Amino acid sequence: MDNVIDMRRLFYFVAVAEELHFTRAAERLHIAQPPLSYQIQQLEKDLGVQLFERNRHQVQLTEAGKVLLDEARRIFAQLEQTVRQVRRVGHGEVGFLTLGFVPSASNSVLPTILQAFQQQFPAIQLFLREMNPDQMVQALHDHRIDVGMVYMPLADSVLCAQTLVREPFVAVLPVNHPQASREEPVDLRTLASEYFIVPPRYVAMPGLSAHVMEACRQAGFTPKVRQEAWLMQTIIGLVAANMGVALVPASVQNLHRTGVVYRQLLDITCEVELGVVWRRENSFPVLQRFLQVLSTLPPDAGTCPALTLDPRLKEQGYINLV
Repeated sequence: MDNVIDMRRLFYFVAVAEELHFTRAAERLHIAQPPLSYQIQQLEKDLGVQLFERNRHQVQLTEAGKVLLDEARRIFAQLEQTVRQVRRVGHGEVGFLTLGFVPSASNSVLPTILQAFQQQFPAIQLFLREMNPDQMVQALHDHRIDVGMVYMPLADSVLCAQTLVREPFVAVLPVNHPQASREEPVDLRTLASEYFIVPPRYVAMPGLSAHVMEACRQAGFTPKVRQEAWLMQTIIGLVAANMGVALVPASVQNLHRTGVVYRQLLDITCEVELGVVWRRENSFPVLQRFLQVLSTLPPDAGTCPALTLDPRLKEQGYINLV
């Protein structure tokens, strides 16, 4: 075909042009000299120009040959760079990842995860989206995000879910509360008559609201809900305003707010599970790299000592590395 160069012939041409000797070039290419001479002749025929001046004593490039050598070197360098880039993309080392997360995750392990991921894969661009659990599940179904970080449990056959960290609840009390001055853990039963500020319950997953209700059930009462609030900052602010008390994940203690105190709970076994969710069919290499980072985080990866990484992240074989 017109204007089409056989890349193999171009490769042969570079070897001859650099050696300026057909026999040495053939040895370098591990082929016989006659086939090499034939391929160069065919390349000259394809281009319609003479690339070499040959005589019994030496081989020299023509002006056209010199131009082709410069361009061929550029082409092969670009091709090598393209191959490297394609491999990096295929191995999940380059690309982008969209992560949805509930805002309270930023008080927990999210900063550590983001820092570890960026350090290991700096060429991957992260897009972060704050969203509530219902929005997150819908965004995963709609392919608008690749992975989400949300409180468990989650029952959705389209999605994979894995607990990342577990942490206990702590009580949040107004600073003037009768038990605020005591350093010992709070017996949750003593708060049965208080008004509670609780997170809302979502359709996609019960989330924190269900965990709060379960903790109170273990203490033998149903909380009197005065106000629902989604953001942990809002819940803490309402407690500071004497609107009620609250139960929050232990990592929320990282929010240093005047007007409230945090207290551990006595004899309550209910734990909050923060996990990651992604589409079951998603084999996106960049997502696999993100899951790889999660599986290698140290046990103390949480910013709060009460957090514990789920060991199954390292033991289970759901992470398919390229």
